[in-house]
Amino acid sequence: MNIIKPINYKWMIFRWTIILSLLVAIMLFMTQMPGSSYSGPFQSLDEAEQKVRDRLVDHVNALALEIGERNVWRHPRLMASAGYIEDSLTELGYAVNRQEFEVHNVLVANIEAELSPINQTDKIIVVGAHYDTVLGSPGANDNGTGVAALLELARLLHGQHFTRTVRLVAFVNEEPPFFLTKDMGSRRYAMRSRRRGEKITAMLSLETIGYYSDQKGSQNYPFPFGLFYPDTANFIAFVGNMGSRRLVRQSIKSFRKHTKFPSEGTAAPGWLAGIGWSDHWSFWKEGYPAIMITDTALFRYDHYHTAMDMPSAIDCTRMARVVYGLSQVVADLATER
Repeated sequence: MNIIKPINYKWMIFRWTIILSLLVAIMLFMTQMPGSSYSGPFQSLDEAEQKVRDRLVDHVNALALEIGERNVWRHPRLMASAGYIEDSLTELGYAVNRQEFEVHNVLVANIEAELSPINQTDKIIVVGAHYDTVLGSPGANDNGTGVAALLELARLLHGQHFTRTVRLVAFVNEEPPFFLTKDMGSRRYAMRSRRRGEKITAMLSLETIGYYSDQKGSQNYPFPFGLFYPDTANFIAFVGNMGSRRLVRQSIKSFRKHTKFPSEGTAAPGWLAGIGWSDHWSFWKEGYPAIMITDTALFRYDHYHTAMDMPSAIDCTRMARVVYGLSQVVADLATER
């Protein structure tokens, strides 16, 4: 005869309370960031920021309207965008280097410029953005905005003196079918850095940073992040894996100190959806701390990876505030002792 034991509800409640408490503690560890996100109304740009905005508009229009879709299958346009980036950096006074390699029987290249430190040091800060687009898209936001920001950071940082080397790199081949493969430009770059024994102490990937909305419900997330972040798409996000948690926190702390713009951050396992979706992933593979700075792309932007990813959808006014703030972040990272 089988005797049915009574269910111990107290023990069950205790066990689930412990499990839920651990999950909440883990999420708070991943999402709690230093400082406070700006929550006031958007303030008008000052004169310096207005100039940044105007140049961002020019860069995004040049890449998305004048050049358009740019990838290995539109190789002349891909090379035209590489030339545009190289010319822009050269005009600012940078010596530009190319890391060339062959993919699908065509030559492609990463474009690199460098700010040397005031004293000899082997520590390096890399700021990067991919300049290719997915098939069928002019790529205004993905990733014309990232490239535009890279070029404006090059302008804002030029002539400053840091204690660490700052490298500004435009990467090729981030989009499929090269995404998360060794034919990503950033993967080639990171592997070469590891072979050379370079000490990259921080890598910032500028990925799709130009779309913002004040409408409630305009922001989405993969579960369970929606429980911890706002549902209004008016912020910039700092995203890293657990190994880059210190860099996420350093960067967002600096941004919040200098910039009156909403910001959110997370340091989460790299296998979670969206956490590793850009060139920072390539640097993780080589053991370097790296983060993505993004408007969260498809989690708020309806035109992601479509033919409608046009400059008309981009808010260069808000992006200018973000870029100006990021120049302070890079400066802080590059002067860290």
